[in-house]
Amino acid sequence: MNNTKRREIFLRLQAQNPHPTTELEYSTPFELLIAVLLSAQATDVSVNKATRKLYPVANTPAAMLALGVDGLMPYIQTIGLYKTKAKNVIATCQILLEQHGGDVPKSREALEALPGVGRKTANVVMNTAFGEPTIAVDTHIFRVSNRTGLAPGKNVDIVEEKLLKFVPPEFKLDAHHWLILHGRYTCIARKPKCWNCMIADLCDFKPKTALPDNV
Repeated sequence: MNNTKRREIFLRLQAQNPHPTTELEYSTPFELLIAVLLSAQATDVSVNKATRKLYPVANTPAAMLALGVDGLMPYIQTIGLYKTKAKNVIATCQILLEQHGGDVPKSREALEALPGVGRKTANVVMNTAFGEPTIAVDTHIFRVSNRTGLAPGKNVDIVEEKLLKFVPPEFKLDAHHWLILHGRYTCIARKPKCWNCMIADLCDFKPKTALPDNV
C-alpha cells in the first residue's frame, strides 16, 4: 500500500469520526489505567459494567488499596482472569502511592514497571490520558493493519513499528482509536463487512462476497 492510499484511509476515518476516543468509561488517568488493566482478554462492555459499580466506591489508588484483593474481586469477578487482575491492580495502587505520589506516571518506563502493564496498556494510557501519539496494537488493530495492507506484520511489535512509520503525523494521535473501532464494528474477524466499508476500495483484502449476510 502506498502513502497516498494510507492518507486517504485516515482522511475518511477522520471525516466519519473527527474526535474518536476509547469506549472504556473513565474520568481520570487512574480510572483509565485500571480500566485498561481490566480489559485484557475482556470486552470494554464487561469492563464498563464492572467499573460503574467499582469507581463510586474506589476511584483513587488509596481507596482501591484500602479494598485489598479480597475486597476488589467481587466488583470484577464477571471479567476474565479477575483474580490475577485484582492482585495486579492492588499492587499497582501500592506502587503509585509509594513511588509516584498517587499519580499515574507519564513515561513508558514507569508505566511498564507497574504490575500487569505491558507495552499495549502503556500506549493506551500515554495516548488517551496524556495525548501522546502512540499506537497500541490490540487484536483489532493487528487484524486491520494486516488485512488492509496498511501496516502488515507477523507480530504486534512489527505492526506498531510500521504504523508509527506509515501513519501521517497529523493522524497519529487518533489512529489508535479509528483502527480499533473499524476493526470492532466493520473489519470484524470472521466475516468483515466489506459491503459496508468506507475504505473497501483502498483495501488489499478481496472478500469472497460483497453482500451482507441477510441478502
